[in-house]
Amino acid sequence: MRKNVIVIGAGASGLMAAAAAAQSGHKVTVLEKNEKAGKKIYITGKGRCNLTNDCATEDFFGYVVRNHKFLYSAVYGFDHEMVKDFFEKSGCPLKVERGNRVFPVSDHASDVTAALLRRLRGAGVRIEYHTGAAGILTEPEDDGAGGPDAPGPENAVLSEKGSGSGQGKRRVSGVVLKNGKKLPADAVILCTGGLSYPSTGSTGDGLQIARALGLEVTGTAPSLVPFETKEEWCRGLQGLALKNVAVRMFPLERELPEGDLQEGKGRRKKKEKPVYEAFGELLFTHFGLSGPIILTASCYCDFVRYPGGFRLELDLKPALSQDQLEQRLAREFAASPNRHLPGAVRPLFPARLAEAVTGLSGLGTERRAASFTEAEIRALAAMIKNIPVTVTGTRGYNEAIVTRGGISVREFNPSTMESRKIRGLFAAGEVLDVDAQTGGFNLQIAWSTGHLAGSSV
Repeated sequence: MRKNVIVIGAGASGLMAAAAAAQSGHKVTVLEKNEKAGKKIYITGKGRCNLTNDCATEDFFGYVVRNHKFLYSAVYGFDHEMVKDFFEKSGCPLKVERGNRVFPVSDHASDVTAALLRRLRGAGVRIEYHTGAAGILTEPEDDGAGGPDAPGPENAVLSEKGSGSGQGKRRVSGVVLKNGKKLPADAVILCTGGLSYPSTGSTGDGLQIARALGLEVTGTAPSLVPFETKEEWCRGLQGLALKNVAVRMFPLERELPEGDLQEGKGRRKKKEKPVYEAFGELLFTHFGLSGPIILTASCYCDFVRYPGGFRLELDLKPALSQDQLEQRLAREFAASPNRHLPGAVRPLFPARLAEAVTGLSGLGTERRAASFTEAEIRALAAMIKNIPVTVTGTRGYNEAIVTRGGISVREFNPSTMESRKIRGLFAAGEVLDVDAQTGGFNLQIAWSTGHLAGSSV
């Protein structure tokens, strides 16, 4: 049966949902409050749009931070190979780069949106720009009774208390716009995004609509976002990128001094476990730290649970053991006995980092290499392997790539993306409580959930 479908939001998941619903033969209208579609797509991947990741589908779920099991049907039903095929056939040639990241050959994110819009035009989908949705209209299900007294869109109301126990099953009947106008619909797909990059229109509209319908919305926070740090020396290295470093993150409130003994017991406390550890690229900024491993670290650092912040342990030479680093430093000092400390370690680091590291050591930057004892070299090596940095917070939603949290996945059937409470209501993309690491995985979630929602109407 051909249905009247309204998609709220012309982002990645919304455009894909519209394409899938239209392909199934439905009449589809997309409501977009911005002046154009895909505003967030345009800025992803630094304007190049890392639209998916070419890893094996079974490996994909390991990169999903929250609720990966909810995505099994969606991702296996429309995986990265199908996404690539979709865009290639829509006139957007693709290429695979380091880390299995997939980009348009043109390096223009606009080509991804253009490919989607071509599909929608060909399927007869109508997009209404400058059109914001204020709520979703529902009505009681008639259980097939029908007849002249059956409720219809003309008397449907916005559900303020949801459809929980005691209220009976409800169904979608339309959408109410911000200007008060009501549009009838047989199905609505909510694809409004989260709260990240609010300048693109992601201002939490969908979360408010979900709450008004009585759906559970989990706590939200910025994710894939840079860190602000307490230490001034980090900001002094602004613009410096390091490719091969390791970090470990610990909540400050759970810090356990190494070697403490439990009262009345002759064994040590359990070693403190990091909430996150990784090896890769890091970038110093004017506010603290960024770069791939820092963005991913933000997925695992809950500043709501730990408002005191986190301790980051930075290892500048993870490829070397403590002993190997001591031997390397001893050789460098012996080769340049008359150099001051920053110059003696210069072969190991960029100039600015050498100055910062030796300054942090407290060993005296004006001392010559020949004056250092074995114990001092050991202490310097230990510090290089474990530089403490105090992370006080994140840069917020304005710089967050995605949003942690959203509409609880318990509210939707993972096989269809349809609400368990309200028939005809679907959701997809970042509005849901599902997020992943950086590398194209979040856009894959958008394509997969959008496609499943649109196909399931």
